[in-house]
Amino acid sequence: MKTSERRFVVCIKADAGIDLELRKVYEVLADEPAAAEGLLRVVDESGEDYLYPSSYFVPIDLSDDSARALRASAHSRSRATG
Repeated sequence: MKTSERRFVVCIKADAGIDLELRKVYEVLADEPAAAEGLLRVVDESGEDYLYPSSYFVPIDLSDDSARALRASAHSRSRATG
């Protein structure tokens, strides 16, 4: 998958006890069955991907450079904590 095909969202709702931060950008992984149920598969603060209600997010468009930088940052964080 090319960087330009990756989807990103901004969190607009984060209930207590879940690994999301308000106003943070998250990458969405393709999961058509989940999307049909109104869910998004998102790589959250734990570094793992989980399903969350799509109403918790707003889609955004990023340049290829921005998307690469976010992915590199997330990869570095997950290696430092894992």
